[in-house]
Amino acid sequence: MPKLLQINPVVRRNTSTGKIMLEIGELAAAKGWESYVAFSRGRDGDGKAALGGCSSVPVPVGSRLSVALHGLETRLFDRHGLGSRLATLRFIREIRRIDPDVIHIHNVHGYFLNYPLFFRYLADCGKPVIWTVHDCWLYTGHCYYYSAAACDRWKAQNGGCRNCPQRGSFPKSWLIDRSSGNYRDKAAAFTSIPSERMLFVPVSSWMREEMAQSFLAGCRFRVIHNGIDTEVFSPRDPQAVRSKYGLGDRRVILGVASIWTREKGFGELRAIARNTWDDEVVVMVGRMTPEQRALLPENVVVIGRTENQEELAQLYSAATVFVNPTWQDNYPTVNLESISCGTPVVTYRTGGSVESIVEDETGFVIEQGDIAGLVAAIRFIERTGKERYSAACRSYALAHFRKQDRYAEYLELYSSLLSGDSAL
Repeated sequence: MPKLLQINPVVRRNTSTGKIMLEIGELAAAKGWESYVAFSRGRDGDGKAALGGCSSVPVPVGSRLSVALHGLETRLFDRHGLGSRLATLRFIREIRRIDPDVIHIHNVHGYFLNYPLFFRYLADCGKPVIWTVHDCWLYTGHCYYYSAAACDRWKAQNGGCRNCPQRGSFPKSWLIDRSSGNYRDKAAAFTSIPSERMLFVPVSSWMREEMAQSFLAGCRFRVIHNGIDTEVFSPRDPQAVRSKYGLGDRRVILGVASIWTREKGFGELRAIARNTWDDEVVVMVGRMTPEQRALLPENVVVIGRTENQEELAQLYSAATVFVNPTWQDNYPTVNLESISCGTPVVTYRTGGSVESIVEDETGFVIEQGDIAGLVAAIRFIERTGKERYSAACRSYALAHFRKQDRYAEYLELYSSLLSGDSAL
């Protein structure tokens, strides 16, 4: 029986990467693999509660103390990914005991691994390695997204990162800018595995094109988009949520974010709300501060972050249009969820956010900062009627967004890597 080891700082199903890791593990186990999932003990304990009956074997890494010390080292010296030496050495010992046939990385940042030590082991162990790239951290000297800061210092042609404009954002550093040294350390570590054993899997074509301009340009790539549960996210009767949140018969302009920030389009949704008509209402799902709430007009309905996917599917179904004016993103699943529920999306031309949009079928793409363009697209959909888009949205979702299809691509990759297929 072949063995699969996946690695991510969190294993909880209410996190996107944790859920993806567990669901890939479940499919692998169903296909005859022995599945292991490694994660930070400091964040998710022993993982037994988080796994919730999943057939994967939990492999906790480090401790609360190691995470805290790693976080402090990051805050003081900008050394994210360079702490947790003892935890990493113990994890490597555990990997040797498990002896996996394939190692699948999701994230190594998250205050739980020392990546130079870990990649020194990976370079020498002879195991095939897949790295699903969920954000930009692995090829920058500090940040995990750079679009909103309009920074391109990370590009190899520009000499690499330095004088980071986002030192104060995750992973935050209070005192020191070590972006130049981090960039060199990452380049050395992440290009150390022989190319025939290493495959990067960006989750959007946009990220693939970005990585081709980084120090990873000579590596192997295969794009696999994220998927969703198209049975959960399907057209629903919206009357329950309309009644619960007092939406009445008004046309719903919906926005969803885990946490509302400028980068997620808080300012845009606020501006749209100021231009609504009497028969419209803006609904914003996601956490926000009391100060942010105070800035919103009275016609905005705020719903705190919900983990109830059934209710979220009803909200998507209730909406006339879903608006995602994100300033930095890879391949946002909120777009997929809305389209799968039959609701068209209006989004900025940002990263991979455009890759789920077929113009005038599943939504519209607007240039960043063009709030008038967002409003015009909303009005166009309202005049045309949501019904004009719903069938096309659902059809496109079933053809492109089913998570079972996306996870099956990973199983095919595992088999290809084990067979030594060089054509990947």
